[in-house]
Amino acid sequence: MVYLTFDDGPIPELTPILLDLLDEYGIKATFFCVGENVMRYPQLYEEIIARGHRTGNHSFNHIKGFATRSTEYFDNVAKASQYISSDLFRPPHGQITRKQIEMLAPHYRIVMWDVISYDYQQSISPENILRIIRRKTRNGSIIVFHDSLKARNNLLATLPRSIEYLHAAGFRFALL
Repeated sequence: MVYLTFDDGPIPELTPILLDLLDEYGIKATFFCVGENVMRYPQLYEEIIARGHRTGNHSFNHIKGFATRSTEYFDNVAKASQYISSDLFRPPHGQITRKQIEMLAPHYRIVMWDVISYDYQQSISPENILRIIRRKTRNGSIIVFHDSLKARNNLLATLPRSIEYLHAAGFRFALL
């Protein structure tokens, strides 16, 4: 069992393509959405849910936990929750302080990952991304890709091949 997740969307340039691709493979995923994007593109957010996927809060505007006061961080996540209906939260950049965890834990299940694709890095090749997925994925892995413009080319080049590899290796996909 693995959990496929996407951070940073939704965006009109990629989310519809991604949803169609997941439909082709019959896979449901969890989308950690940025509140500002959901505010701009509410129909895309609703489409994610309508297609049977799960959503999570990824803050209102992708703030860095280590550079933000805890009360400001909590307020930013709360602002995103006005647009994102979910009890899941993933900190942008994986940055969250102990105090921020204490403030958010009563309201959210904080979800990190153990396999990051690095699809957003232009300097990494699709072959290297596939190597990461193959080497690091284990039973129960939470895999993160990115639903963003800077990840678009790597995501579209590697997601189908990653899914095919994971299927062939006997993994099933589940929602968080």
